[in-house]
Amino acid sequence: MRSLIKTGLLVLTLAALPFAATAGTLEGAAIGAGTGAVVAGPPGAVVGGVVGAAVGGPNIVRRGHHRRCWTNSYGHRRCAWR
Repeated sequence: MRSLIKTGLLVLTLAALPFAATAGTLEGAAIGAGTGAVVAGPPGAVVGGVVGAAVGGPNIVRRGHHRRCWTNSYGHRRCAWR
């Protein structure tokens, strides 16, 4: 029975990976759940996760942005995200 539960959790985790790329909602839920768990335990983790998902989090996924580097007139290499 335990192996069936572990297998189900593994499949569920792998199925959720494409949704992990959506920036904002997932990060907010994770930050909220972690903070809620520290402050109020398991009920706080649930409430914090819901509130964090509703509010959103930082956009840590950089899609469509490219790093552009150049050498300035002094010979120093400079880079910026575009």
